Amino acid sequence: MNEMQSKLFDIGRVSAALDKVETLPTKGQIVRVSGTIVESKGPNVGLGELCGIHLDDGNRVLAEVIGFRESKLVLLPLDEINGIRPGNIVTGRAKQRNLKVGPSILGRVLDGLGRPIDGKGPLTGSDERTVENAGVCPLSRKKISEPLSLGIRSIDGMITCGKGQRVGIFAGSGVGKSVLMGEIAKSSEADVNVVALVGERGREVREFLEENLGPEGLARSVVVVATSDSAAVQRVRAGFVAATIAEYFRDQGMDVLFMMDSLTRLAQAQREIGLSAGEPPATKGYCPSVFKLLPKLIERLGCGSKGSITGMLTVLTEGDDMNDPVADSARSLLDGHMVLTRKLAEKGHYPAIDILASVSRLMTTVASDEHVAAARKLKEIYATYADAEDLINIGAFQPGSNMRIDAAVALIEDVRDFLIQHVNQRTGFGKTVARLVEIANAWDQMIAQDGQTVAAGSEANSGQMR
Repeated sequence: MNEMQSKLFDIGRVSAALDKVETLPTKGQIVRVSGTIVESKGPNVGLGELCGIHLDDGNRVLAEVIGFRESKLVLLPLDEINGIRPGNIVTGRAKQRNLKVGPSILGRVLDGLGRPIDGKGPLTGSDERTVENAGVCPLSRKKISEPLSLGIRSIDGMITCGKGQRVGIFAGSGVGKSVLMGEIAKSSEADVNVVALVGERGREVREFLEENLGPEGLARSVVVVATSDSAAVQRVRAGFVAATIAEYFRDQGMDVLFMMDSLTRLAQAQREIGLSAGEPPATKGYCPSVFKLLPKLIERLGCGSKGSITGMLTVLTEGDDMNDPVADSARSLLDGHMVLTRKLAEKGHYPAIDILASVSRLMTTVASDEHVAAARKLKEIYATYADAEDLINIGAFQPGSNMRIDAAVALIEDVRDFLIQHVNQRTGFGKTVARLVEIANAWDQMIAQDGQTVAAGSEANSGQMR
């Protein structure tokens, strides 16, 4: 082939065009409907692929292949199953799980299938990606070495997160998870936010968009929504649609903040799918596929060769039980956890982060030595006061009997003022660290004075004995 022919015949361009062509679909027929499960004889498709169920009124319902029973397909519809009956035609889809992405997707609100629900028209992204992608090769990941400022003092100061870190926000219901996520989305220094609201109440979606996120936060965010009344497949897929969008921006060299509320609801949706497919239930009814799904999603986050995806995933602790199967599994997969407690929320301490129970596994890597030392001292102040709080409240503690407790009592209001932060009150990373070091230095001075007093007392007693 000469040079002119090679220019006229670009095999790569032709191959890409052929990939976008819809081939003739294979067909099957529904033979059984049971609850939310549909069984069909054919078409010739594989596990995880999408099919279209053609109703008598001309509409089509998408369904995912979740298993096989003998020679029949087990399908789980992605939308309402009203109108489905035995005999309906089922067709396979040549194009699976493709999602249009691009800069124009910012500010958009999508459903669990990646379809816009904000009334702003169809997506116009120039890049198409499949939702089912593999995670980044471990050797292709950059090391996490830079802190990501989230604008929240208790996090930046005490549980410092790095760009590309995956952190869980563990909490029961009603302790301020959604408000905290909204504040992080507005205040963080990430280039883009990708928010997945999975299994939440429909009422909360608009509240989160308008009150917690606000116009400022939404302008640099993409929100994927699958409410609690959505099909289980759609709730699970919402998490992976959001991960696909985050990966696109990471590949452009951006620092992305990925937030999901909540990982527990996604696990519950997968439990529903697994039990429907005939999987055996294990602890609290969770089937094996749940614990396969969690690392599959989490490992798609993190650093790539260019940008990063920092993950903030909420985990519901039923009855404030940190040993719930999903919470326990998530804690082992993530790079840190923040624990929100009802006790602090009831006192009006927001964000209700228990700094003694929370940890960032990468704080010592991304924060300076001075910062890490100051955070440890503030924890020491907080723990010292917490241990003596009951004695102080009932008047059983005598000032002067323990100088460390005296120092903690003197500084506890400064500590609380540092940890408590009102809505729309962003604090820069440098200012947070400076205030933290200031409190730590005050603690050091008080402890040093105590040591000098003890030493002077010992010398005086020694002189009297002589």
